Amino acid sequence: MTMSAARAGRPLKVAVLGGGPGGLYAAALLKRLDPAREITVWERNAPDDTFGFGVVLSDETLGGIEHADPVVYRALQAEFVRWDDIDIVHHGRTLTSGGHGFAALGRRRLLAVLQERCRSLGVRTVFRTEAPPAAELARDHDLVIAADGVHSTTRAAHADVFRPQLTAHRCRYIWLSADFALDAFRFEIAETGHGIAQLHGYPYARPRPGAGPVEPAGGASTVIVEMREEVWRAAGLDAYEERASAEWCAALFAGALGGRPLRSNNSSWTAFRTVVNERWSHGRIVLLGDAAHTAHFSIGSGTKLAVEDALALAACLQEHATVPDALTAYEAERRPVVASTQRAARASLAWFEDLATYTGQPPHQFAFNLLTRSRRVTHGNLRLRDREFVDAVTKEAGIPTGTPPMFTPFRLRGLTLRNRVVVSPMDMYSADGEGTPGDFHLVHLGARALGGAGLVMTEMVCVSPEGRITPACTGLYTRAHETAWRRITDFVHTSAPGTAIGVQLGHSGRKGSTRRMWDGIDQPLPDGNWPLVAPSALPYRPGVNQIPHALTAAELTAVRDRFARSAAAAARAGFDLLELHCAHGYLLSGFLSPLTNQRTDAYGGSLAGRLRFPLEVFDAVREQWPDDRPMTVRISATDWADGGTTAEDAVAIAGAFAEHGADAIDVSTGQVVPDERPDFGRSYQTPFADRIRNSLGIPVIAVGAISSWDDVNSLVLAGRADLCALARPHLYDPHWTLHAAADQGYTGPGAPWPPPYQAGSRTPPTGRTDAPKPRLTLH
Repeated sequence: MTMSAARAGRPLKVAVLGGGPGGLYAAALLKRLDPAREITVWERNAPDDTFGFGVVLSDETLGGIEHADPVVYRALQAEFVRWDDIDIVHHGRTLTSGGHGFAALGRRRLLAVLQERCRSLGVRTVFRTEAPPAAELARDHDLVIAADGVHSTTRAAHADVFRPQLTAHRCRYIWLSADFALDAFRFEIAETGHGIAQLHGYPYARPRPGAGPVEPAGGASTVIVEMREEVWRAAGLDAYEERASAEWCAALFAGALGGRPLRSNNSSWTAFRTVVNERWSHGRIVLLGDAAHTAHFSIGSGTKLAVEDALALAACLQEHATVPDALTAYEAERRPVVASTQRAARASLAWFEDLATYTGQPPHQFAFNLLTRSRRVTHGNLRLRDREFVDAVTKEAGIPTGTPPMFTPFRLRGLTLRNRVVVSPMDMYSADGEGTPGDFHLVHLGARALGGAGLVMTEMVCVSPEGRITPACTGLYTRAHETAWRRITDFVHTSAPGTAIGVQLGHSGRKGSTRRMWDGIDQPLPDGNWPLVAPSALPYRPGVNQIPHALTAAELTAVRDRFARSAAAAARAGFDLLELHCAHGYLLSGFLSPLTNQRTDAYGGSLAGRLRFPLEVFDAVREQWPDDRPMTVRISATDWADGGTTAEDAVAIAGAFAEHGADAIDVSTGQVVPDERPDFGRSYQTPFADRIRNSLGIPVIAVGAISSWDDVNSLVLAGRADLCALARPHLYDPHWTLHAAADQGYTGPGAPWPPPYQAGSRTPPTGRTDAPKPRLTLH
């Protein structure tokens, strides 16, 4: 049935499965927009049954509610508890950050408001009754909204269409409540005899004399206690009943609770599951809220997302002529918003899963790290919210007043970088056919050296002709190459003093003998292809790329010697730092991944076996590289593919290179197998660098969609990375670092403008700004 037909006299008949906030609000909105619609909400529980306690909503969500239904907004506004502060308690010390702005209310009160709104509008609500299956309802309804929660029976019944992915995580948590109102959002860390537990708490009801048991007279707060699965089991909590669990948690956090008890409401220990669906609609059936997607509670997003889903669905049904068109528009509108929220939630979730790696940080840095864990709160906007708090963090870190964290120096072996910005290696495919860098490379690298970065890296420089990716890739295996590179390093050291230049050495392995990126990425040459080598005889793309030759033991020795000779040439060419490329599916990376290394000799099998050849190459290169100059290693910390390198493997790989003398690990991901499924997003690779740094205590370079100076400041100050490598921003703006300094009003030694460019250190005027302002408006 079309929407136009509905308006002509056949109003929509809608079934809503689930009487939670998302389902009720969707029903109320749809009925308000067209009172003739026949809408039924099915809820298997009683009207006042609910699980959990308080609900947090953002100002953005509240604005949408206010615009769509002022009646609901006013009713909620009367119930809200609002607060600005976040208290972080660590090792007995409480640090407070203000200016955050939260609003919360009890889940029962939220449901009561929405139930009343539905009744007043004429929505039929059926409680204490299991709904008929969605497919059955779809036979005589125009729309079936499945808002039936994280354990959605609708989603399960049509899993072949929705294609859900359910990911269980590594912590156990329990929802409880305290019969008093906390003063702020509270994060507290507790050491048990078995490991770390954390409390997330916030007020959701004000003190109200004469209130009943649902809302105690002293107010109420949600208290969530969370810990790693192994800690939970070691503490014996897997054997505790509900009441005993509440008592255990109350005793552990007695200080925060003032000795008060915790109460439960069908509370049980559970592991959070992230729900992602490939599709959100199936004919007349559409998923909403937790049935469609979940995001970890640590960013307070579950009810928020469900309410926003309801707003979007109602709007799309109003704006489009047919139900199918409306459902397509709904998913197109909501999917990117939800994906962004889920990325932030996964970052927050992972931070808490790895909490033990951060507890040794200084107090203010730990608090800053916690507040910025999801990457949605940054150094810049936290400074706007609470400048005094951020100033305390920078003071504790020893950063001079007025110096952004990104402009602090960093020492690697005998090299001191004047700031934390790295121009990331970027293949330019612009060498002559013999692998010699020319004027293009001089201008390209020279311009970025003049642009203020602390370290400028070359593209992957190949150690042999057959180690090139394309015929246009640079090499360092002839005297001519060495001479050409010396010309470039001399320019950088003379014309951009204080800027370091590093070389990245690598071998393409099975990804070689291809066209330049813009002529067909990973496509073989139309002619003149050379034989490829790899750990195993596995082509990069079967049927597209050639099958490589599996290297013999003697050939491995020859490849290792090629790397060593290129390292000696790099030292003579004047490079300040050398990076060994063990990422992105090239030769050394191919040894590390179990997806590309299927050898049965000493160079395959276990991770130790897969590490053997890359470590042999590292040792040979380190022997040729001057002792006072640093050496780094780039790794792919995950293959983004089943059966490939994991984050745990990456920590072990990084630790092995560090034991052999690596001064820092450059942490990238993927590009190892063509069927990878990366979780793209802003700074999406930085959690892998963070984990390596804070698990092993070794310096890391973070890379991957870091696009703003605010991101760099945040990562450095939080202790998640020591250096940040940026690629595309430096293609867009060779002077990105200098402009970042100008934008922040910084003029110190971390970003000096070259004398010939100093006249450009201020933003040029763009037009007249001194025109007289209007003073009167005449009607």
